[in-house]
Amino acid sequence: MTTFALRRRQLGQWAAAGLGMLVAGSLHAQARRAGVALEVWKDANCGCCGDWITHMEQNGFKATVHDTGNNAVRARLGLATKYGSCHTALVGGYVVEGHVPAADVQRLLREKPQALGLAAPGMPVGSPGMDGAAYGGRRDRYDTLLVLRDGSSRVFQSHT
Repeated sequence: MTTFALRRRQLGQWAAAGLGMLVAGSLHAQARRAGVALEVWKDANCGCCGDWITHMEQNGFKATVHDTGNNAVRARLGLATKYGSCHTALVGGYVVEGHVPAADVQRLLREKPQALGLAAPGMPVGSPGMDGAAYGGRRDRYDTLLVLRDGSSRVFQSHT
């Protein structure tokens, strides 16, 4: 085979590899635009819940929202009241309670621990959805808890 034929063959292989990377990148971008499915139950009049949903959607999640309250669904999903907040979500088979940052949910989905899910009990000021101008820039320290299937929990991520 001549040098010209070898170079032409190499060029064809590089072009095919490049095209493959472009297609893979495009598929990844399409999947990201489609978002990770997030189902949320909240009160219809809760503004901070809407702000949390916006935070999640800006970070690659696609929310389906039920404005029916969250107490009944929290109980149905087996999450104790002591972990409660103003909204409850399901994502990737996990419960997410309250103002949990998107980065914590993304980590949960990557690591896939044996757990019921995550909770940011109460409504910590400075957490996503509780961080608007109304709070004057205040940021309280809080923990995102990993809630285990037996009802116990441990700190998953601390936030300052």
